[in-house]
Amino acid sequence: MAAKSTIKTLPPELLEQLQDWLRDPCITQLEATERLNELLAEIDEAPRSKSAVNRYAVQMNEIGAKIQQSREMADMWIGKFGNAPQGKVGQMLNEMIRNLAFNTTIDLAEQEAPIPPKIIKELAWALEKLENSSTINEKRQREIEKAILEKAADETEKAIVEAGLSADTANEIKKKILGL
Repeated sequence: MAAKSTIKTLPPELLEQLQDWLRDPCITQLEATERLNELLAEIDEAPRSKSAVNRYAVQMNEIGAKIQQSREMADMWIGKFGNAPQGKVGQMLNEMIRNLAFNTTIDLAEQEAPIPPKIIKELAWALEKLENSSTINEKRQREIEKAILEKAADETEKAIVEAGLSADTANEIKKKILGL
């Protein structure tokens, strides 16, 4: 197993400062490394290598690219479903998270090292929350559909009575619309 990154062992305020420098297009990695090592010298900490900073920058860029890609995908799909009921967007997002959980589980299972119980617990917890939210979304969608149907049935009943049919006939038609 690889050793922990020397960059990730930095004090939080220095790690945050390094991240700011790495995001700044006016500062090169070499300059960021030099600035970091100057601050580390002031607190009597060992300097970090250029390659450690580079590896960390590459990881940051990869994560940033994945975040950007997921935002673009979300924008695309929400743009497509923007006028659709919220339930459809919620279903799509739940399915995306399910796929992420599945892929994560596969990746973990393929590792040679045993999977830490904490990760298994957190994944199970996340899946439980996902299923609960899915159930809530489905229930909400059914309630919305029922309310729409009831409103349509009421309006139909009113229109039938206004057209001159009996209230009993209108009520029978309403029951059929509602499936009663």
